[in-house]
Amino acid sequence: MGYFEAGETAVRRGVYRGRVWSERALRVLEDTGAALVAACRPGAEAPWPSLYTKARADGDRSARIEAFGAMATEEWELRAVAWQDTELVLWKPPAAWFSINAFYTSAGLRNWYVNFEYPTRRTDDGFDTFDLTVDLLIAPDLSSWQWKDEDEYAHVRRLGIVSESEHQAVDLARTQALAMLQARDGCSPTPTGGRHGTGTSPGRRPGCPSAPKNADTRLPRPHELP
Repeated sequence: MGYFEAGETAVRRGVYRGRVWSERALRVLEDTGAALVAACRPGAEAPWPSLYTKARADGDRSARIEAFGAMATEEWELRAVAWQDTELVLWKPPAAWFSINAFYTSAGLRNWYVNFEYPTRRTDDGFDTFDLTVDLLIAPDLSSWQWKDEDEYAHVRRLGIVSESEHQAVDLARTQALAMLQARDGCSPTPTGGRHGTGTSPGRRPGCPSAPKNADTRLPRPHELP
């Protein structure tokens, strides 16, 4: 399939065993062989599993655990919701087991977020992937980071939603993400040896947004991009 033009809408679908688990409408900023860069504003269409939306509305994470049970039995329903609170810029290299996301509020860059997920499968309307639950939450200035939802990740592994081979791919992607942070230089370091990213050779690929190193250098907000 061909590339999307800047300004077009691309739908990011999370697909599990042939069924749509989630959707998000994105506005394409750039689409090359290196990465798809897209943005999402509050109000964009983003259907999620009904138990996920219930967890958000009630502030009750237990409903998210129920949602994974529904996923394991392939019995879930989607509820139409809208993207809320933040503006998002997403960078997704096609073969990577993660995407890099920057979240903005009216005050500026709120945080970076590495979402571990399947490599891209292009569709006529956008691309399919699948969220593998565990994430990396990173401070705007890259000064600190923490793993997010590791308890849920352990749960989906127990349920068989994430296989051993997929876990190994996530483990490698974690190492790559940490190497990127340690390098503080672009989005695509190439590991040259070592399980924990030692001996990395960082280098930016075309279309890769630069990580902010101080208050004057940051990703532009979505409305500032073409």
